[in-house]
Amino acid sequence: MSAAPTRRAADDLPTTSSLGFDPTDPAVLADPYPVYARLRAAGPLVRDPGRDSFLLTRFADVNAALRDRRLGRAYAHRYTDAEFGRESTAGSWPRWEESERWSLLNLEPPDHTRLRRLVTAVFTARAVAALRPQIERISADTLRAAIGRADAGGTFDLITDYAQPYSVTVICALLGVPPQDGPALLGWSHAIVKMYELALDPVQQRAAEQASADFIDYVTDLIEQRRRVPADDLVSELVTVADGGDRLTPDEIIGTVIVLLNAGHEATVNTLGNGIRALLAHRDQWDDLVAGRVDPAVAVEELIRWDGPLQLFERWVLEDGVEYGGRTFAVGERIGMLFGSANRDPERFEDPDRFDIARGVSTHIGFGGGIHFCIGAPLARLEIGISLAQLAHDLPGLTLAQDTAYHPTFVIRGLTGLRVHG
Repeated sequence: MSAAPTRRAADDLPTTSSLGFDPTDPAVLADPYPVYARLRAAGPLVRDPGRDSFLLTRFADVNAALRDRRLGRAYAHRYTDAEFGRESTAGSWPRWEESERWSLLNLEPPDHTRLRRLVTAVFTARAVAALRPQIERISADTLRAAIGRADAGGTFDLITDYAQPYSVTVICALLGVPPQDGPALLGWSHAIVKMYELALDPVQQRAAEQASADFIDYVTDLIEQRRRVPADDLVSELVTVADGGDRLTPDEIIGTVIVLLNAGHEATVNTLGNGIRALLAHRDQWDDLVAGRVDPAVAVEELIRWDGPLQLFERWVLEDGVEYGGRTFAVGERIGMLFGSANRDPERFEDPDRFDIARGVSTHIGFGGGIHFCIGAPLARLEIGISLAQLAHDLPGLTLAQDTAYHPTFVIRGLTGLRVHG
């Protein structure tokens, strides 16, 4: 273990409460971006007393912190809970903790380095690009089915009728999971990702624990099937991949499969929902997409930047000497990176509150950065781009039938539904 950290006294910094930032406030959840502007104007660093953390508000600091190896998503590989002044919760939700143990989102080197090397040996950009024809077929079939379920007024829900089944079917095809099992995977994903939010109730925690148990058992059986009879899918490749004699353990494969589904599915669905809503509210830009004046692959980047699916990512300070916003941090303190605020920073993006699908800036931080840069980013970009092209081709006259609300969650930002008219 490393030496015990030294705790610092509270700073004379602006606080979230003084600036009106409450991530449980329905008004903030509906539109957090005006509040983010206040946070940035108040300074590069804001103290959040409720979570005993410090929030980075500006792009340059968030971008640097994502790449700072002195910060870690986890700390158990170097410190105990007691050393960090925290009450241990280990064993409270054992199956959920089991599902997270080997998640690439949480691991730090050297475990992260080894696991990511083995996973990327099979989950390559070339392998993802080869999926394009299959994903295009899935998109076309799913949209055709969604249109077929339209009500008497010709409306359907773009998220529940199209985006969700489209995304989960792609993941099923990638992993080698029977498509009829997609709804089960979807339900498990929705339950598990609630554990990443800032506020949880016991009902959600129990649901996440049960979903984790079911998901682990399902993937365990799938691994055994692929060991006996390999197929042309990612799980079979994860079972057989080797590097210098090193192989993935069953627990590592389980963690990888779960994070690929949860992170990949949620990002794709919420980017599509948030993004199509924005496009239809800026009709001229939808028309540009339909007319081919903007490439769907270019438009994807603005959808992720302008109203992205991930708003907050946190890191622990693991070493002395970390400085952001003019403040030197002590080991054991927590830093929150506000992705949504960073992606609207006027010091990085010209006229950042303007929605512009032709902007073409791919250096946003919607996919994170550093060693934890989203491993599924190429797949997400491909899925969303194909979907935009499909919708623009098949439904050029697409309009909003009614507006809708965002889920009452802050970390993962997405709509409860999106009723459209084709």
